[in-house]
Amino acid sequence: MENQSERKYELQLDPKILELLGPHLYTNIYYIIAELIANAYDADAKNVYVISKSDSIIVEDDGTGMSYEDTKKYLNVAAETRTTKKESYTDGGRRKIGRKGIGKLAALSVSENVWVMTIKDNEKSGFILSRQVKKDRMLDPLKENDMCFEKIKKNGTSIVMKKPLYGLSKNFDTIRRNLLKIFPLVDKTFQIHIIQDTGVSIIDSFEKAMIGELCGLITIGGDFKHLSKSFENDYPKKGKKLLEKRGTKIIAIKLKNKTGEEKEYKLEINGWIGVYRTTKGRRVGIDDFPDNFISLLSNGKLGEYNILPVVGKNKLQEVFVVGQLHINLFEETELPDMTLSNRQGYKTDDQRYIEVTSFVAKELLPAIVEIRTAYAAYGREERDKDKIEKQKEKERELRESVDKYKNKTSSSAIKKIIKELGLSNKNTAAILEKIIKKEMNAFLPIVRLKSQVDSQKKKILICHSRNDKDVVDVIYNLLIFNGAVPEDIIYTTCDNEACRIPEDLEVWDYLKEFFVESYSAEKMYVVYVTSDVMAKTWGSVAEVGAAWITEIDHKVFNINDHIPSKPINTDVVWQTSIYGYDNRNISMSGVECDKFAIKIEDICHKIGYGKKTRHENIKKIKEYVSVT
Repeated sequence: MENQSERKYELQLDPKILELLGPHLYTNIYYIIAELIANAYDADAKNVYVISKSDSIIVEDDGTGMSYEDTKKYLNVAAETRTTKKESYTDGGRRKIGRKGIGKLAALSVSENVWVMTIKDNEKSGFILSRQVKKDRMLDPLKENDMCFEKIKKNGTSIVMKKPLYGLSKNFDTIRRNLLKIFPLVDKTFQIHIIQDTGVSIIDSFEKAMIGELCGLITIGGDFKHLSKSFENDYPKKGKKLLEKRGTKIIAIKLKNKTGEEKEYKLEINGWIGVYRTTKGRRVGIDDFPDNFISLLSNGKLGEYNILPVVGKNKLQEVFVVGQLHINLFEETELPDMTLSNRQGYKTDDQRYIEVTSFVAKELLPAIVEIRTAYAAYGREERDKDKIEKQKEKERELRESVDKYKNKTSSSAIKKIIKELGLSNKNTAAILEKIIKKEMNAFLPIVRLKSQVDSQKKKILICHSRNDKDVVDVIYNLLIFNGAVPEDIIYTTCDNEACRIPEDLEVWDYLKEFFVESYSAEKMYVVYVTSDVMAKTWGSVAEVGAAWITEIDHKVFNINDHIPSKPINTDVVWQTSIYGYDNRNISMSGVECDKFAIKIEDICHKIGYGKKTRHENIKKIKEYVSVT
C-alpha cells in the first residue's frame, strides 16, 4: 500500500471560492450539521454521530466510506451528482439528498480547517479541507497515525471541525428539536447520536419529538398518515376536527426541462402542518430555529426553512403554526436547479415555488388556523364548564350553610322563648318556627354572605330574539366600550364565545340555579331587547319571567312599533330603534340616541365598570347606526 503522505488530494475548485464562500455559505450551526448528516444519509449510513468536544465538533457516520479513488470524486465540488434516474438513488435504495456537492463545504462555515477522514474496507484516506488552499489546489494529506475514528472501524467517514467558531447547545432537547426541524428523515434505520461530555442522546423518531406537542394536525399524503398515531387529541369527544388526514396534493404544471423542452409534470405536495398547544418557553438560545415555521423540503432535505412570511396574513393564530411540506419537483433531476446561492431558500419567481406558496396561502394555512381556533374554543368551553361547576358547588355549599344556620337558630330560639315565657301550647313551636324562618328569609340579603360565588357569576343577561341580533350587537359593543367584559355577559347568540353558555350546558339550568334559586344578594342586570318577534319567542319569554320573579333591575331597548308589556317595567321610558329586517339597517332619532347612551352608562355605572362620556358614547353609537 502506498504511503499516506504521498497521496495527492486535488480540490477541483478555484481556491479563492473557499475564502469567499466558506464563512458565508451557512449562518447557523444546525444547518451545517444537517448538511453533513445528509451526506451520511446518502452514504447509506445507519448511524451518524454528532460529537461535541472542547476543541472540535465531529460528524461521523458508518456509511460506505470512501476509497482513495472515491475521494477524487468527492473533491470535485459543484459537479452535479444526480444527472440520471439511476444516479438519483443510493446503492441501498435511498433517494439521494445531495445534488451539487456543495454541502461538503458547510463545515468551512464554522471552522477554518476541517479534517476529512474516511475508511472503506479497512483502507484509510484523509486530508485537510481548508479555506486557505495553495494555488496548485493541492490539499494537505493526513498521516495514517493521525486518522483516529471515534465510533467506526470498518467503513465510514468522519468530518472533524477544528476550533469551531461556535458550538452546540448543552441541552439535548434543544439539539434534537433544531435538527428535526431541518432534517426529519430519522427512524430506526437512520439514527442520530448526540454525544457530549454530559452524556448521549439518540434521535430515532420524528413523531415523538414534533407531533406530540401539537393540538391540531393535518397530514398530507399516505406516507405521512402514520404521524396521526403520535397525535394526542385533547378533546376526543368533540375534537374530531382537530385531526385531518388528506391525500397528496397534486397540481398539473407545465415546465421547461434542462434542454428547454416544455413538458407537463405533476407537482406533488406531501407532509404535515400543525398547531402547538402553546408557544411559551420553547426557544432557548439565540441560535435556535424558531418553532413557528412552515418549511419546504425536497428529497428529505431542507430547501427553505420558513415561508410563513410569504403566505401568512399576520393573524394571531398563525404564531402557533408549524409544518414541513415535501415537494417532489423542487429537486427533480431533469429540471433546472431552483435553489438560491446561499442554499437557504428557493427562487421565488420559479413556477413551482409560486404554485406551492399559493396552495399554502389559500388553502392549507387557513385550514390549520381554523383548527387552532376550534381548539381554543374547546378549551374555553371546558374552562367555562369547570368554572360553572365550581360556582354550582359554592352555591350548594352556601345553601346548605344558610339552611343549617336557619334551622339551628330558629330551633334554639323557639326552645328559649317557650322556656322563658312558660308556654305549653303544642302549636306554639310550629307557629314560632314559621314566623322566625319567614323573617330570616326576608332579611338574608343584608348578610351578603356570597361574595365568592358572586365573583364567579355572570352580571348581565341580554334577553333577545335571534332575529334582532344586529341591534343586540350594537348594545353589546357599547357595553364593552364602556368597560364591561365579555366574561360577565350572557348573550347566547354573541360572536364572542366568552359570552355564550358552553354548548354542553343548558342555559335554563344556569338561569334557574343562579338567577332564581340563588341565595346571593347580587342579581344579574337584565337588558331586554323587545320586539314583535321577541314577544313570540318562548325562550325570551321565559327569561322575562325569571327576571320578574326575582325583581331584577332591567333596561328596555325596543325595536320599531312594538309596545313592551308586563312583567317588564313599562312605567319607565324605553329606548326605541328602527330596524329594517329586510335590509338590516338600524336607525334612531337624536333623542333615542341619547336615551341609548344614558341606559348603557347607567348599567355600567351600577355594576361598577365605569363609563365613557356622553359625547364619546353618542359618537360610538353613530358608528353602527344612522341617527336622524
